[in-house]
Amino acid sequence: MSFARLVALATLIACTAAHAAEPEAAAPYVLKDTEVRTLHAARLGRDYEIDVALPPSYASSPDRKYPVVFVTDAPYAFPLTRAIAARIGGHSKALPEFILVGLGYAKGDTPEFSRRRDYTPSAHGTKDARSDMPGRAPAFGEAEGYRRFVADEVFPFVAAHWRADMAHRVFAGHSYGSLWGAWVLATAPEMFDGYVLGSPSLWYDHGLMFEREKAAAATRKDLHAAVYVGVGGFETRAPKSAPHDPRYDADGDMAGDARAYAQALAAHRWPGLRVRTDVVAGENHLTVAPILITHGLEWVLAQP
Repeated sequence: MSFARLVALATLIACTAAHAAEPEAAAPYVLKDTEVRTLHAARLGRDYEIDVALPPSYASSPDRKYPVVFVTDAPYAFPLTRAIAARIGGHSKALPEFILVGLGYAKGDTPEFSRRRDYTPSAHGTKDARSDMPGRAPAFGEAEGYRRFVADEVFPFVAAHWRADMAHRVFAGHSYGSLWGAWVLATAPEMFDGYVLGSPSLWYDHGLMFEREKAAAATRKDLHAAVYVGVGGFETRAPKSAPHDPRYDADGDMAGDARAYAQALAAHRWPGLRVRTDVVAGENHLTVAPILITHGLEWVLAQP
């Protein structure tokens, strides 16, 4: 074999080996049976992403409609709730199948900026708030505008595109997300027939939601909803015996607020209202959310 042919053969072998050694091109991880859509909020002048996950039997049951669970803080809560539904619903009857809709943040906004603005019921935010968006001051108090966007634009979109049983809508949120849920429960409770309020930020604006709940209650004789209020056992001030225990909340008593709020609701004794309180021992504000979503959905979706 000539020297030129030997060189060509060696080059071919080297190129083949190099090609074989190249790692396969990376691909994004995609959750099965999910979609991402962008909706324009006409009154707010912003675009929002919504994430949708369909239940396992959706394709094989073309005549079936499903209850819908809406979760705030979608980047965190959507994959979490989907995983909970798959794990529990796939191995037991504790959770029925449902369509999951994740309510995402405004496009172009950071999560903190978007949720502070859209989930809070008044413009009186925390005094020490700092914006994480250069050139834009912190914004608060657009819970009602966001509620109208969900009711007037998100709901019809979901009803038109998927086999959603819109007579069975459930809300699930945590922290500021649950503050927004409490706002909806006070101002337009018919939006959802079930509410999972995890660690609601009822401290906001000096306990404004306690006043709003009381005022709303004075205008009605009944409220048809199942309301689960959950919180972590460490979401309170540290006891005197362990004043520096980092597991406790150094700033307030969210556990006490949650209990007081649930008691205020239950005290109305409305025939259509069912209230459950859950204080999860050993958990704090950051660790308790998955447990509350699990317990809350199990209880709310089992209600008639």
